[in-house]
Amino acid sequence: MSARWTRKLAAFVCLLFCFTPVILAVPARGAALPGSLSKASLSSPAALVAPVLDTGRIAAVERTAADAKSSADNAWMLTSSALVLLMTGPGLALFYGGLVRKKNVLGTIMQSFAMMAVVTVIWAIVGYSLAFGPGTSFIGDFHHLFLHGVGLAPDPAYSPTIPAQTYMMFQLMFAIITPALITGAFAERMKFSALLVFLSLWSICVYAPMAHMVWGKGGFLSASLGGRFPTLDFAGGTVVHITSGVSALVCALYLGKRLGYPREPMPPHSVVLSFVGACLLWVGWFGFNAGSALASGALATSAFVATHFGAAAAVVGWSAAEWLVRGKPSALGAISGAVAGLVAITPASGFVSPMSALIIGFVAGIFCFWMVTFVKSRFGYDDSLDAFGVHGAGGTIGAMLTGVFASSAINPIFRDARGKVLPSGAIEGNFHQILNQLVGVAIAWGLAIVGTLILLKIVDWVIGLRVAEEDEVQGLDLSQHGEEGYYWEVSS
Repeated sequence: MSARWTRKLAAFVCLLFCFTPVILAVPARGAALPGSLSKASLSSPAALVAPVLDTGRIAAVERTAADAKSSADNAWMLTSSALVLLMTGPGLALFYGGLVRKKNVLGTIMQSFAMMAVVTVIWAIVGYSLAFGPGTSFIGDFHHLFLHGVGLAPDPAYSPTIPAQTYMMFQLMFAIITPALITGAFAERMKFSALLVFLSLWSICVYAPMAHMVWGKGGFLSASLGGRFPTLDFAGGTVVHITSGVSALVCALYLGKRLGYPREPMPPHSVVLSFVGACLLWVGWFGFNAGSALASGALATSAFVATHFGAAAAVVGWSAAEWLVRGKPSALGAISGAVAGLVAITPASGFVSPMSALIIGFVAGIFCFWMVTFVKSRFGYDDSLDAFGVHGAGGTIGAMLTGVFASSAINPIFRDARGKVLPSGAIEGNFHQILNQLVGVAIAWGLAIVGTLILLKIVDWVIGLRVAEEDEVQGLDLSQHGEEGYYWEVSS
């Protein structure tokens, strides 16, 4: 075959290859043309090869994607809610229960368990409304009384991808554990009836206003919803730990010391129980902090990592300090350090890098060890289970360090009017954030001190706070509940 015919054959094959898709795409005579493609448009080669756009299908795909994201976020938030409830029972219940004497173990566990029930009822009736209703800069209103308007549709002000009821339940778990933390300060000496009344009132008068100021719509300290002093508190350093820890100190001072303290030794009756409880707290804390991202995205991952790193570094810091001071690192010290680190990283978890989390945790471990060991001994107060030394002190140092290490690369929470990302913490040049953090800490301390003292006075005047001396000697298990945590059978 000549070169001329070879070139013609090659050209014909190329043309056939190029136009075959077009020929196959043209419908048979009488067949409906796809989409909006008309016969007139067939004259344009671009119309033949361009994809057919179906706006209806695109909208359906977008709705499906949005539903999938909503479902994923909701699944994570429901899981996180369960994890935070795990922190109270069995986590905190076992942690505190193991630290008291044997005769008080059941009464101590019962205090945490009671908060799971009582605070839930209060939250449904009025607590959620006071914390997250519109209201003023300092407290919510009664718009959501009896959960009015809290349905299955999202509340865009708080989270646009999860039902309002999911958000309400997640916040409920925070409201449950916060008053339960206070019980560590007056362990082994408060009447159960007084505890129920006091902590119920405390949830309404102290916790709800603080939660509204930091996380509520228009809250005075809200960093994301237009607060006057935007305090960075990702998961509750001020709302949960400072309020509970400082209130615990007020309770310890008001009730006075346990009989025989500090002359008589009062060691934990089971460090094993406390060890299990601390491990459960560590696991549950991932829901506490990473869940506060309110979505199953990258921010949740960042908070998850920071939480773990902060806790681990605090164990190292506390144990190292104890080893140097006392010659041995104790198991009780290690788990106390873990909790201290978890407390300190809570306000910072959604704002700091992993390396900053290590620093915060390490500093908190050493600082809380000093508070529990030296400061408590120096002033002689009987904070039975170190609720103030760990939560009050750890929450305070964590809140202040959040203002130092917060990074806009992790969470660009501050923007100007044009949407430009602004620095978050002092390491990025926003030194004013230290002042904001100080204002938030001061308000949390002030509200906790004043509110707790007033409520203690009222309850003490009406029904009395402290158990009788003979009941304290007998133990809370028998005197308050008529049963014992342990029954030892004597073999004949």
